This record gives sequence, C-alpha cells and structure tokens, in this order.
Amino acid sequence: MTPDKKDVTTSSVGSIGDKNSEVRVLIISGRSGSGKTSVLNILEDFGYYAIDNMPLSLVPDAAAKLVGEGGITKVALGVDVRTPRADLSNFPIIHEDLKALFGENAVKVIYVKAQEPVLVARFNATRRVHPLMATKDNPVYNLPTAIKKEIELLEPIAQRADIKIDTSLYNVHQLKERIREHIGVDNQVTINLLSFGFKYGLPVDADFVFDVRILPNPHWRPELRVKTGCDPEVAAFFNEHPEVAEMKDDMHQFLVRWLPEFLHNNRHTVTVAIGCTGGKHRSVFITEALHESLSQSLPKSLSVFAKHKEKPRWPV
Repeated sequence: MTPDKKDVTTSSVGSIGDKNSEVRVLIISGRSGSGKTSVLNILEDFGYYAIDNMPLSLVPDAAAKLVGEGGITKVALGVDVRTPRADLSNFPIIHEDLKALFGENAVKVIYVKAQEPVLVARFNATRRVHPLMATKDNPVYNLPTAIKKEIELLEPIAQRADIKIDTSLYNVHQLKERIREHIGVDNQVTINLLSFGFKYGLPVDADFVFDVRILPNPHWRPELRVKTGCDPEVAAFFNEHPEVAEMKDDMHQFLVRWLPEFLHNNRHTVTVAIGCTGGKHRSVFITEALHESLSQSLPKSLSVFAKHKEKPRWPV
C-alpha cells in the first residue's frame, strides 16, 4: 500500500524537492527485451544511482531514503512487469506521491519499447524466457502473447511517460546519445596524460602512446640525474634543445585535432601515455608541458590531468 500525499510531504524527509532543486528521480520502465537494463547502465555512467527491479510500492520510500538520508541527488529506479500487479495499477498514485515529495520537475518517467518482431528476435537470440512465461502456473505460453499481455499491464506507466524511446533501430551507442539528449547531460571526457618508463612496461590502458626517447637525456648530466622533469633545472636543460619544443608542439597539434572526436565516441576517459626510458625526465617534462598547453586549447568538456606512473620510483 502506498502512502498518501499528506504522509509523504509531512514526513521527516520533508519536501526534498524544495530543499535541493538539483534532485532528479527517474523511473525507468518498458517492455522486456527493449533495453531497460541498458538505459539503467547508461544512467549509471551519467552519475545516477541506479536500482533495477524495484517493486513500485517501495519506490517513494526508497527514493526518499536515498535522497534524504543518503544525500544522493540523481536516482534511477527500474520498474517492470515483475512488480506485483496491484502496484502497476496504482502507478498514477505512486507517480503523484513522487512529484509531491521531490517537486513536479524533478520526477521523470522514461518508457522503453521496441517493435514486436525486434523483441521476438532478441529473445530468440539470447534464449531468455519472457517474465510472463517464467512460471509453470502462468497461462501465457508463447512469446507473442506474453508481449501483448505485458503491453496491457504496463499501460498505466506508458500513459504517464515523459520520454518514450523506441530502441528497435538503435545500437547501445545511439541509445546513449538519445538518453543524453532527453535528460540534458553534457558529454564529458577525462584526458589522462600519463608519463611512464619503457623499461617498466607499457601502461595497459593506454589509448595513445608517444615515445620521446629520441630527445636529449638529462640522465647523462650527473647534477640532473637525481632531478625529475618537474624541476626547473631539467626544464632549463630542455630549453637548450629546440627539438624538445618541436616534438611537444607536434604532439599538441595532433592531440588538439583528434581528442575532441572522443566526445562523439561514447568514451569517458582517454589515456595518452608518453614514455621515455625511466619515466623520470623526458616523459615527465613533455607530459607537464602538454598538460599546460592542452588545458588552454581543448574544449571545456575535455578535462585534462597529468599523472606520472613511475613517481613512486623517484628519489625522495
């Protein structure tokens, strides 16, 4: 049984939507096999706290605890035909409860569907059993009948959907772009510039690898051997060699040209590995120099960080 609006708005949680206008509660529902789980996974990538197969009667209390007690401002709750039938028929009441608790604009319902031939093909490909065919006592014995019955049962949710997405012709990347457009999430990609030493092995997560071992090596100057590419004395050494700046500029131009393309490639992180022999002088200096120049040149949606894989090996 769901709480009435009075109980919700006068609870200890209070009117959460009034306290924090950034609260977002998304109810994700839809036909089995249409991509509801994929949508929840995408929302997790966008920073939402996602829970699948939530009984509808528990949704208001669960959302209130996550937001009010857990301090979570972005919640995505998956609801499907596996919830008790009485919950489905009561969805309009539960929906109003959520809006009373969090605010009219904070609550959105996303309904995912696909055409029947597509659903049949997906179930045949995965060999999964439709939820309405999962028990011996169920009178639904074939997939087309189960799909039609499910549409009827989910109609109370479909009628109140703010966003309806037909995934029949989408792959997961296209679906992610549609979700991004609908909920207004800005695309963000983190660029990790990582210096490393070849003699310790290549970073396993590198997307680009640049080899700067061709550059002059401060290691052969005894007074610079214990220094690193972060020290001004080493920077002064590199400034004596114009080829160092030339290589850095060439790398900068390449990265400025191609890194923004990852904004359209459904990526969240890109690792640019820059290696020298020991990961202490040349690669460190170039990494820091690129960090400074790329931070000023790349779009704000690309966040640039400099990291040094061999830093634990540096002299203290």
